[in-house]
Amino acid sequence: MSLIIFLVVGLIAGALASYIMGRQQDLLVNLLIGVIGAVVGGLLAGLLGIGAFGLIGEIIIATLGAILCIWVWLRMR
Repeated sequence: MSLIIFLVVGLIAGALASYIMGRQQDLLVNLLIGVIGAVVGGLLAGLLGIGAFGLIGEIIIATLGAILCIWVWLRMR
């Protein structure tokens, strides 16, 4: 996956995760959360043996990872 596509997937995932978790954040924060969520979600999906097929699958995995990151962040505060 190219860097630009990875960043777009991260941005979409971060925005979806922020919306689902009821948080309003800036574009840059959504991008960072989405990119970190994509990495976390990809690692966890790999450990569970779940594969992401296509762009929609990658967005779903990244969004779930971003939701997990937001949830952990809120619990740590």
